[in-house]
Amino acid sequence: MSRYRLIPTAEQAVVLAEHCRHARYVWNLAVEQQQHWQPGRRAPDYNEQCAQLTAARAEHDWLAAGSQTVQQQALRDFAQAMRNFFARTHRRPTWRKAGVHEGFRQVGVKPHHVERVNRRFGQVWVPKVGWVRFRLSRPVPEGVKSYRVTRDRAGRWHIAFAHAPDPVAGPGDDSVVGIDRGVAVSAALSTGELLHAPGLSRGEAKRVRVLQRCLARAKRGSKRRARTKCAIAKLKARETDRRKDWVEQNTTDIARRFDTIRIEALDVRAMTRSARGTVERHGVGVAQKRGLNRAIRESGWGLLARRLQHKACGRVEQVPAAYTSQRCSECGHVAPGNRESQAVFECKACTAGPCNADVNAARNIAAGRAVTARGDLGASRSVNREPQLCPPAA
Repeated sequence: MSRYRLIPTAEQAVVLAEHCRHARYVWNLAVEQQQHWQPGRRAPDYNEQCAQLTAARAEHDWLAAGSQTVQQQALRDFAQAMRNFFARTHRRPTWRKAGVHEGFRQVGVKPHHVERVNRRFGQVWVPKVGWVRFRLSRPVPEGVKSYRVTRDRAGRWHIAFAHAPDPVAGPGDDSVVGIDRGVAVSAALSTGELLHAPGLSRGEAKRVRVLQRCLARAKRGSKRRARTKCAIAKLKARETDRRKDWVEQNTTDIARRFDTIRIEALDVRAMTRSARGTVERHGVGVAQKRGLNRAIRESGWGLLARRLQHKACGRVEQVPAAYTSQRCSECGHVAPGNRESQAVFECKACTAGPCNADVNAARNIAAGRAVTARGDLGASRSVNREPQLCPPAA
């Protein structure tokens, strides 16, 4: 996807928001039909839903005033989401919420629907809206046939043209690098490099805390609460943009420098689940787990691995993460005492000097080393074996 900043006028922004509401309304209706599905009954397919949409547009003037292509595309997207769910590649599609899921997709884009105005701006044709300008931060890919218009919580409009870029070519020298992902150090390379994901500055973080306290005191539905939420969203969007830019730059650099890239096989979604528990059985250490989840998300673990798989397609291998932080990369000795602290690793069995713990783990990952232990790691009955590498991610 090639993403650009959209710059609509005030009148165009109103129509774009209507398109978002109509697409979300149609999507939620399709979700409701699927949730009421029962064994022995067949949920309506795409053709039946299109017929229902035609009847609804004839009955409701506010729905008929919108773009039919935008509304039908929402049904196409939902049908594709259900196919992905039954193929077990994605989760089940759920409700879309106002203020969170603001966007719509347009297909059938012709070459003359996207034009270059000058060196800084381009324009795109949107149904019921007309020509809308966007910031031409880079050339638009040729042959695009669809785009998606979205609005984030900070009120910024974006347009993303569907385009699959070519993978980044490697150096061809059979070089291998291991990447260990952490919280204190976002990513440590086996070469000794330590990468830290950028975030908000100290002043910006303080401003977020002040605004959050103001938000807690604001009355629901008031203009003051809306302004405060928008101010918080702008700061959070700034943090997200910095993290995404950091990931894009570093993943491109890594894909160009190394032929084989090995990372830990981590289930980030499971690792960042809440520990609140249930009403009958409350969780333990909820606040601490919430802080850990926030730190993991701020480090960009999932985005880093995903973008590496996109750019270095077929050259990314996943290594089991078991005990990679407790194994000496020099002699292979495994013991919990090897890692004296979060940052210092010193093997108790060899004369290798102390080194950074994350770099040591990255070297084990680069070598494809992991450990399966039976019983106590320090006991003599521990068994070390070389694991089979997971197949490269598609």
